[in-house]
Amino acid sequence: MEAPGCCRRHLPVLLLWVNGLMALGLAGEGLAGAHQQTKVCNESLMLEKLPACGKFFEEMMKKVDSKKWCNLTEFIMYYDIFTQCTEHEAFYASCFWPNPLVEGFITRIHKQFFSNCTSEEVLWEDPPDEILITLILIPVMLTCAMITLVVWCSKRSDILA
Repeated sequence: MEAPGCCRRHLPVLLLWVNGLMALGLAGEGLAGAHQQTKVCNESLMLEKLPACGKFFEEMMKKVDSKKWCNLTEFIMYYDIFTQCTEHEAFYASCFWPNPLVEGFITRIHKQFFSNCTSEEVLWEDPPDEILITLILIPVMLTCAMITLVVWCSKRSDILA
């Protein structure tokens, strides 16, 4: 029996939610028992379905300028949909997510789109001496001034009270 039109697009989310509850041990016995019968991972089905996720992601990445592929904010929504798609297909095939096959698929997508996004190592340098001396002396001078103020106030407590 097919889900009604209003629920059809929410069905994968509902199934993922129920699967998460069962993984946490929060689902009822009847629900957990029904799921245990189909617990065998169908890897061939999953490998058959995953390319559709990759194809969708590839189509969406065509909308993003290739110079911006290393800027996650430019395509985070597409990547999120891609991740949810791989998770859904793994669940549909009764497989855990992530698993080595899905990880291999995601790695191939990363190599295709993000191989030039290696981060350059940041070389830290000390600031110039003038700035360094200033940054050291200001807290030292403030500490000395506060100590002097506290001692002076404690000796003159009779006048200040």
